[in-house]
Amino acid sequence: MSVYETYEAVIGLEVHIQLLTQSKAYSSDPVEYGSQPNTNVSAISLGHPGTLPRVNKKVIEYAVRLGLATHSDIRRENQYARKNYFYADLPKGYQITQDKTPICTGGYITIKLDDTREKKIRLTRIHMEEDAGKSIHDIDPYDTLIDLNRAGVPLLEIVSEPEIKTGEEAYKYLSEVRKLVRYLDVCDGNMEEGSLRCDANISVMKKGAITFGRRVEVKNMNSRRNVQRAIEYEIKRHIDLIEKGESIAQETRSFDAVAGTTFAMRTKEGANDYRYFPEPDLLPVIVTKEYIADVESKLPALPNDLFNKYTTRLKLTPYDALVITELKSFALYFEALIQHTSNYKAAANWMMGAVKSHLNERAIEIEKFAIEPRQLAMLIELVDKGTVSNTVAAQTIFPKMLVDKTKTPLQIAEENNLIQESNEDALLNLVKQAVAKYPDKVVEYKNGKLCVIGLFMGELMKLSKGKADPKVANELMKKTLEA
Repeated sequence: MSVYETYEAVIGLEVHIQLLTQSKAYSSDPVEYGSQPNTNVSAISLGHPGTLPRVNKKVIEYAVRLGLATHSDIRRENQYARKNYFYADLPKGYQITQDKTPICTGGYITIKLDDTREKKIRLTRIHMEEDAGKSIHDIDPYDTLIDLNRAGVPLLEIVSEPEIKTGEEAYKYLSEVRKLVRYLDVCDGNMEEGSLRCDANISVMKKGAITFGRRVEVKNMNSRRNVQRAIEYEIKRHIDLIEKGESIAQETRSFDAVAGTTFAMRTKEGANDYRYFPEPDLLPVIVTKEYIADVESKLPALPNDLFNKYTTRLKLTPYDALVITELKSFALYFEALIQHTSNYKAAANWMMGAVKSHLNERAIEIEKFAIEPRQLAMLIELVDKGTVSNTVAAQTIFPKMLVDKTKTPLQIAEENNLIQESNEDALLNLVKQAVAKYPDKVVEYKNGKLCVIGLFMGELMKLSKGKADPKVANELMKKTLEA
């Protein structure tokens, strides 16, 4: 057994979700990604003397949405706090956040370890707060530039319990968080743009121990894969230090994605860098049971619910269900499609095959897909009835449907002489022609080399120009060869 296998990691993630509101958390300043620096600011978001913040109601609604989706308890009386620390991109010198009274407590997010095993990662809390500005270090060679457009943008922070054990589990947890906030329409989930950010708290201890090791926090990770890589690097670094008899510094570190290593940013004097005080300018927000019920009534179908529906009721494989539910818009199209067909497996195959390939080739989303769900269901029905072959449907009719939305799949099949030949008398004539072309292969078939039937079927398909019904033709071919 390797020395690394004698340890286990203890990992908790803090995920900051930038909300899809039109204005900031406590002011009417606009929220627009990509605006000119320092244009989406005002005296309120800059914290000028005499200004007063006001609560953005959408932030409350989005917090309740997320709380319901994660099975959390939602607090009735929500108080605000000031989180005090100095940094150049923090214009007020503090952030308005929640300390002792987070809007959501408890709950969990389920990750799929494989096709059969799941794991629930419990949540400590979800709380509301505002974002800081952005420090830019790579434009001016001598100075750090400050853009305060992001200051005051509303955030929800999800804090997990330290129940994640590996970098891979962290990756899957983040994937579920991103999927969930996209389904809820509270965040676009783009880590590259900073609208979903993750800090990881990592320690290690001997397997079977009850005391956690010293914790290190890793910040500034801009992708799920980098979170996984940083965690895996830190676990190994911790174990190596312990095995050498060295101590682990309680510090904040950053991840270098190019080198695949972490480096120290600052040490921590205590477990918490910040000081909290009650926010005097905001009254508590009361969230009533009636309000929660109203928000719950408007929730969309969530990815886990759809996954369970597809694998149980529709009998799809876990892989099919995962692919279909990865994006909300893709799942909604599939939901519309199965309103018009009961061949769920064929519907899934079309979605993951021809449809997904078309979207990927053109780098477009399903919202811009030219074929309506009802039309695609008609094409599936043509194949199910044996009117056209699956090959003709995929290679000829489907491309024509993308170009001409005015015609049904049946009209396209009829106009292009694509209707599958199922008449036994007509097919038998073609079978005899195919068999007659290869008399030596007939002998081989009769001597037990059954695989040569593929040669005869290929010839038959050429003679029928691809229109022969494969099932009927295959049976006739066997009968003729075995006669």
